[in-house]
Amino acid sequence: MSVAVAKKSSGGMFSDQYFVVKKNGLSQAQAMSAYLGGSAFQTIMDNPVTAYRQLVQQYAKDLKGNAVDPRVATQEAQAVFRSHPVSASLSGVGPRLVGVGFKRIPKFGILLGISFFLGEGESPGMVAATGASIMSAPFINPIRMIEKQQRAYFKQTGATKPIMDIVKESAAERFAPLFRGTIPLMGHSLASALLGLVGQPRLQKYIQKEVGDKTGLGRSVTGLIASACVSPIYVVVTNPLSRLEVIMQTNSIQGKPYTVIGAVKEMIADSAKFGLRGAFRGQGIGIFKAVISLTLFHEGRMYLQDTFKEHNIKKGYFTPPN
Repeated sequence: MSVAVAKKSSGGMFSDQYFVVKKNGLSQAQAMSAYLGGSAFQTIMDNPVTAYRQLVQQYAKDLKGNAVDPRVATQEAQAVFRSHPVSASLSGVGPRLVGVGFKRIPKFGILLGISFFLGEGESPGMVAATGASIMSAPFINPIRMIEKQQRAYFKQTGATKPIMDIVKESAAERFAPLFRGTIPLMGHSLASALLGLVGQPRLQKYIQKEVGDKTGLGRSVTGLIASACVSPIYVVVTNPLSRLEVIMQTNSIQGKPYTVIGAVKEMIADSAKFGLRGAFRGQGIGIFKAVISLTLFHEGRMYLQDTFKEHNIKKGYFTPPN
């Protein structure tokens, strides 16, 4: 039988219960730290793939605003990476790392808050994923908008636009531009949470039980298999939503903003001209990115969770079941 022991609280803005080690061997604070650590690890490691995919989507239009064939857009994105391999690979990594705090703290905080409230611990279910996706979107969207603006500027100039310049331009419009694309983001975030945060871990446990334990495959391999199974579904669902975000957020802050309907019309026109390749620009690299990103995130998260559990056992905060 497992025994959970109250861990001494640091007080402050959190209640004592936030630091109490639960029957699963972790406190909510430790679960949150593991999620954030996994996210930071994933963010750094997959940034080159993320930057490349977004450049492919941003090159969907030329500087005159005309739709570009997906093959040409891919070639132009590759040309940027050949000309500026380091700068292109690191483009947007600053806002993304900042986003681990500004984006992930609200999302993971709400996700784990609901999950622990429902007794699910560090393994959230559909209710927690849905609530977190909707409630965290206003916090996440400004960071994603800044990322897109930086990459759009990089596409035009080969240099990274300072974050403060983007914020100042938004301030002139009462910061409204920072919330462009919030609606498609909610859909994107929901699919990401349901498939990536809820579906992948459950599928991995099933694969580990049915395949891994019988063949000797380790957790990392079964995690990669689970990510490879989930990722195509995830990309098919989220790629059009991601495309809507790019259309709404890449446009100049000082220019006329796209509405959701306007962005949908542009994507439909793109599809009419180039077929499904127009709506699913970057999907191939998107599947590859999803597999890598999901695996990196969950490996980092589980490593930290295991480390915290070992610490709690040594300190006597938790006694695992016999």
